[in-house]
Amino acid sequence: MSDQPKQKPRILSGMQPTGGLHIGNYLGALKNWVNLVNAGEHEALFCIVDAHAITIDYDPQQLKQRILDAAVSYIAAGLDPEKCTIFVQSDVPQHTELAWYLSAVTPMGDLNRMTQFKEKSDEHKENVNAGLFTYPILMAADILVYRATVVPVGDDQVQHLELTREIARRFNHRFKALFPEPKPLLSAAPRIMGVDGKTKMSKSRGNSIDLLDTPKAVEKKIKSAFTDPNKLRQGDAGNPDICNIFTIHKSVSSPAEVEQIDRDCRSGALGCGTCKALLCTNLNRELDPIRERAAALGADRKRVLEILDNGREQATRLAERTMRDVRKTMGLGTGHYKK
Repeated sequence: MSDQPKQKPRILSGMQPTGGLHIGNYLGALKNWVNLVNAGEHEALFCIVDAHAITIDYDPQQLKQRILDAAVSYIAAGLDPEKCTIFVQSDVPQHTELAWYLSAVTPMGDLNRMTQFKEKSDEHKENVNAGLFTYPILMAADILVYRATVVPVGDDQVQHLELTREIARRFNHRFKALFPEPKPLLSAAPRIMGVDGKTKMSKSRGNSIDLLDTPKAVEKKIKSAFTDPNKLRQGDAGNPDICNIFTIHKSVSSPAEVEQIDRDCRSGALGCGTCKALLCTNLNRELDPIRERAAALGADRKRVLEILDNGREQATRLAERTMRDVRKTMGLGTGHYKK
């Protein structure tokens, strides 16, 4: 019997540096990542996917800062660089190399079916570029270059992950079985809508509560947030199932509080103002240590860059190991002639 330790499942996920992370990013993904890392059951890699961010109009100088801001948010939210690998996507060029190779086994028809391309094209009519169309191939490369087996994703990315699985199958069938088919790990957290109650929370739409907002800014945004439109005055019965304030409560308030809010909202005993005030208290209590850690990291840029540099080395080592196999399998280059 082998005494070698069993290889942990490898997970990979990431976010775009699009101008400061918000509580939707935190409650829907980051908080789950931290729990997964702390559980110690996976080998975990988390990247800042800056190469994805350039498919829409952007300012290069702002992007540089946003990359660092995203790294600060990752670490401040609780991702321990001693327990996981944190790195910047474009620092590991094997991502884009593999994306090009995978494009040769990805049918145009599969990309045409991606609903997010249609949504992004409508949102950015003035800049519908090839990168928006081939975005899912780069996402597949992000995952497959590490041969990740588990991918924590939101429900809006499930279609892209299924395409990743299909690309892995096509490559394995056409060449050699190099890639596992990664499985999605959906967060139990519900999708967080923006404070306007109309669309998913997004910095670009101006409807977000930012992860590092001050307590007063959080309070101001929650006070103005959309709630159940049928609950017009104190005493009206409400429906917490359609209220975004209640959705956020379920992620930051205690089970006993959530149960009472649900009951009292439906009976009319709880007004929206009181419900929002309690959410401000509970949300700020959760965000306080994150803001404190972020302030310390923001004052120590050298430490943040050191963490990203260490992450780059670890990620590159794993990615290049995969790429050597890919190049050899596809007959590319001369490396396979070397002993």
